[in-house]
Amino acid sequence: MLTDIALDAMGSDKAPEPEIRGAIAACTHLPVRVHLVGPQDVLRRALSAHLNGQQLPIEIVHASEHIAMDEKAAHAVRAKKDSSMRVGLKLVREKRVAGFFTAGNTGAGMATAKMVLGALPGVDRPALAIVVPTLSGSPTILLDVGANVDCKPQNLEQFAVMGEMYARSVLKIARPRVGILSVGEEEGKGNDLTREAWALLKQLPINFIGNVEGRDIYNGSCDVIVCDGFVGNVALKTSEGLTRLVREMLKASLTTTVTAQVGALLSRKAFNAFKRRLDPSEYGGAPLLGVRGVCIIGHGSSNDRAVMNGIRVAAEFAQAGINDGIEREFSQRPVTETDQPSVDPNLPLQ
Repeated sequence: MLTDIALDAMGSDKAPEPEIRGAIAACTHLPVRVHLVGPQDVLRRALSAHLNGQQLPIEIVHASEHIAMDEKAAHAVRAKKDSSMRVGLKLVREKRVAGFFTAGNTGAGMATAKMVLGALPGVDRPALAIVVPTLSGSPTILLDVGANVDCKPQNLEQFAVMGEMYARSVLKIARPRVGILSVGEEEGKGNDLTREAWALLKQLPINFIGNVEGRDIYNGSCDVIVCDGFVGNVALKTSEGLTRLVREMLKASLTTTVTAQVGALLSRKAFNAFKRRLDPSEYGGAPLLGVRGVCIIGHGSSNDRAVMNGIRVAAEFAQAGINDGIEREFSQRPVTETDQPSVDPNLPLQ
């Protein structure tokens, strides 16, 4: 049985080429049906050129507008009522598809998802969550990485509940270790936000291990790490920059020091394996936790492999029933509500 996923075909920096190729790859290798959302004439021509007569479960859903990367999210969401983002998310709301993926304007994607899908009961602010590799071999979930620049302690409390549910359902971790990203492990370390959040998380029926530091993101000592979107986005971008630096330095080192043909071949295989472990395109995108539907947001620079994996993540997220699980968690363990706006569209992830 195929899982239906809507794809914003006009989202990425080089749209619609990566989206078209990614949709074809997804429908070739995964049990999915992709609904390409965008201007039907443009998409039909591009799709026809790439399919070469091949029959795949790909449909085109017309949307006359799209939101550019440099547009102000708040204005674009209100003004462009037939954008590919809004049309795609309406398909989710109407249960015509199981999930939605976009590599478009992050702020607009979050704001549109909140407006079209609405927040789950008990959730004040949706959070973007990413899965990162660690030295232990078991991934870590980091949230929020860009949805909310400023947070109150109650927001971090809600992030912890959603992240813990995500770790149990998707990563299959029986009792996830949850920590707060801070400047020291001791209880009193950090700022007002982390200290007040510490007290709230301590009262939750989760495996809360206290504060963790930046180095703990990648050493595997914690399964779920919560922080505000400003700190999370800086950590994410710093990590991406460092990953690229290490990859390029390692590549240069192998090129200049390996001379034997066999040694070069073995080193190249090891390097390619290393590159795949750190390649952002392998992780697809960041789920927006806390909305009434599956919404996955990827990088504007997503290539066809990243798009394919974004579609895969959306399908897996929907099949795992994460949103239903989060809603049950909040009904069983109510957390403190805030009166803050639900989404801050001013911090783009791209």
